[in-house]
This record gives sequence, C-alpha cells and structure tokens, in this order.
Amino acid sequence: MIAEGRAVGFNATVTTLVLVRHGLTELTGPVLAGWTPGVSLDERGRAQARAVGERLAPLPLAAVVSSPLERCLQTAEAIAAAPGRAGGPLPVLREERFGEVRYGQWTGRPLQELAQEPLWRVVQAHPSAAVFPGGEALAAAQHRAVSAVREWNARIAEQAGAHAAYLVCSHGDIIKAIVADALGLHLDHFQRIQIDPASVTVIRYTELRPFLVRLNDTGTGAEGLLPPEGDKAGGESDAPVGGGA
Repeated sequence: MIAEGRAVGFNATVTTLVLVRHGLTELTGPVLAGWTPGVSLDERGRAQARAVGERLAPLPLAAVVSSPLERCLQTAEAIAAAPGRAGGPLPVLREERFGEVRYGQWTGRPLQELAQEPLWRVVQAHPSAAVFPGGEALAAAQHRAVSAVREWNARIAEQAGAHAAYLVCSHGDIIKAIVADALGLHLDHFQRIQIDPASVTVIRYTELRPFLVRLNDTGTGAEGLLPPEGDKAGGESDAPVGGGA
C-alpha cells in the first residue's frame, strides 16, 4: 500500500502512469464546473466509471490517486474497487495538485457565456499567458500537476518497484497539460489535445524520456470520431475550457 504524503528526488526507473478523466456530471460540457463543491457523477458518469473500472481491472496497480473533487473520487473509487481487480481493491489516495484548474470567477458559468470574454481568446491561442480572474494561471496549474507526477513517479518506484504502474484520476485540462509536458510541447499547444470524460491516457516515464502509450482511449468503436452536432461555445476551432463533454 502506498502512503499519502510527498516524496522528493528522482529514480531512474520505468514507471507507467495511467490517467483517467472523471465521468460525466450534469455540468460537464455546458458549464465550467471547476472547484464547485458537490458536483457528483450523474447516471451516465457512474456507468462510465464502472465500465472503465472493468476495463482496467486486469492491470496491476501500485496505487490509485485522485483529485480531491467528488466527481474524480467517485470515478477513482469505482476503478479501485472494480470486481476482479488484479491484486484486490485499493484505497484511493487524494492529491490536491491533481485537482482541477482554479478558474476563479469563471467557475460555474456557461461556456457559451465565457466564450464572449476577451480572456477566452487568450486561453485558446496563448494559454501560457492565461490567468483566470480570482483563480490561477494555466501555467501554474501545469507546473503543480507535472511536479506531482514526478514526485509520485519516484515514490511509486521506490515503494512498488522499478516497473510499477499507478493510476491518477483527474480533469480534462490537467490531463492535457500533463500530456503536453510528456510530449515536449509548449503549453500554448495543449489545446490541440482532446481528453474525453472517462477516457484513459497512458504515459510511460523512462530514464531518458516519457512515451505516450495511449491517448484519450474511451474503449468505444466509431463513436465520438465525428464532432458533435450543434454550435460549440466559441466556434469549431476552439477547445472547450475544462475539457468538454
């Protein structure tokens, strides 16, 4: 069992990080939920969490770590306690740094409304310069999340072995920022990455470089390959802030 807390240092080992975005909630997509308290998975999200738990059950995990927000904890708990989980059920460990971007005054507002704000274009075209009013900078959110990954990698390797895997349940923009870092992309390019609800993304960290093993895997067939019908909040070229639905 992996204990909560923080580790320092770096181990030159191979550690596999499985990133899972939380399942759907009533706010996912039309509203920027952010750190709004009490946002739980809806019926669709609970079904997604059970399904991803079943898909990942054969994978031996050294730990299951989650954002402290309820929708992530619920998703992580379904994965950690999935029937047939290799090695048995696991506790869910909380990590504040995997929490959602702090959107400040944007929190709880409809995306269609936010798309009219001048800051929206900055978030789309130059996200490394975006600072949410009353919240945090996207660059700061990426830094805390990537720092957490590095520390958890070292901790998992130290406590569970050189080729261990662990799972983190987080949010769309946070996972996109972690993937951008793993690919060596500037944060200004992270809006080119799509992370759907309950999707699985896998990064293998080695001594020399990370490898993106899987991206935005929802375990479906052709579903989701075409854009959804209807107008997006700032146009077809804009990425949904918060990750979208």
